[in-house]
Amino acid sequence: MEKKTLGIGFIGGGEISILHGRAIKEIENVRLIGIWNRTVSTGERRAEEEGCRLFESAEALVKDPDIQAVCILTNLETHLEYAKLAMEAGKDVLVEKPLCATREEVRELQRISKKTGRLCMPGHNMIYDGSLMRTKKLMENGNLGDLVSCYVMYNIYHNDERASTLPGVIRQLLTHNLYTLMFVTGQRPVKAIAMKSNRNHPLQQEKEDLAMVIFQMESGGLAHLSVSFASDDLSPAPWTYTMKLIGTAGTGHYTYQDWVEVKKGISHSHTFTAYQDTITNEVERFVDLVRNGSGKILSTMEDALWAQIALEAAEESIRSEMAVTISL
Repeated sequence: MEKKTLGIGFIGGGEISILHGRAIKEIENVRLIGIWNRTVSTGERRAEEEGCRLFESAEALVKDPDIQAVCILTNLETHLEYAKLAMEAGKDVLVEKPLCATREEVRELQRISKKTGRLCMPGHNMIYDGSLMRTKKLMENGNLGDLVSCYVMYNIYHNDERASTLPGVIRQLLTHNLYTLMFVTGQRPVKAIAMKSNRNHPLQQEKEDLAMVIFQMESGGLAHLSVSFASDDLSPAPWTYTMKLIGTAGTGHYTYQDWVEVKKGISHSHTFTAYQDTITNEVERFVDLVRNGSGKILSTMEDALWAQIALEAAEESIRSEMAVTISL
C-alpha cells in the first residue's frame, strides 16, 4: 500500500532552506507545500525555485490542512516563537540548530511539545552521518574501551561578507561540536574552560571568529573543541570538520575531507558532500517519526538542553577566565 504524501512547510527561506529543499526531493512521498519568509522578495524567489506556494504569514502556513509538519529555519532568536506557533496548530516540528538562545527557551519548547503532544525534533544534523553512528555504536558496545579524549574541530574560512550574516562562532558552530561530542561519547560534559579571539575579521571585532573549549566528561575523559571562521586548514590532513575519539582500546575518526567536490558550496568554499547527506538523513528520520508516531530521535530535547547549558558554561568561562562546572 502506497504511503500518503506528507506535506511539509518551511518557516524561513534562507540558505539552510535550500539544503532542506534538496533533502525533501530525495525522500519518497514527501512534498514541500509552501514557504513563508520575513523578507518577501527572498520568499518569492525561494518559492519559485522550489515550485511551491508562498504564504503571506507564518500563521497562514501552520493553519494549512495540507501541511502536517513544519521545518523552523529562521534565526535562532525566533525559534521558540515559530515552533510554539506550529505545535499549537497541531504540527510536528523540526527546529534547526542552535535550538534556542537560552536554556529557559529550550525548557519552554519541551513543555509545549509535551502539552500539545507534538514532536519537536532538534536539528542536530551532523550526527546523522554513518561514520559517526558507527563510532557511537563501537563506543556503546565497549569496542573502543573507556574514553580517553575526543576532538571535534571546525576550520573553514568565511569572508567578511559571509561572516557578517552570522553570529560569532560560539553560537553558530560550537553547538554542532557539542552535540557531536555528546553523541559519539554517550556522555555529558561536567566542566568547561574556554577562550575566544578575533584573528581575521577586523571589521567585525564584536564577533569572535575563533574559539576553543576543553571539556571534562562524566567519566573523566577530556574533550577539545575548536571552532573557527578565521582560516582554512591547508595541511595534508586538514581539520576542516573532523571528529576523533580515542579510547583505551580503539579509535574512531570522521572528516569532511573524505568527500570533496571542486565547486563552491552554499556556505563553504568547496562542496563537502557529507554535509548535504547529514541534512537529508536528518529530514528523512524526521519524516519517519512524523509518519509512524514512534521511533528513535538520535538527539533528544534533553540532549539539546545539555548542549545549551554546556555552551552557556563555555561563555561564562570566557567572561570569568575560570573553569566552570556544568549542571542543570
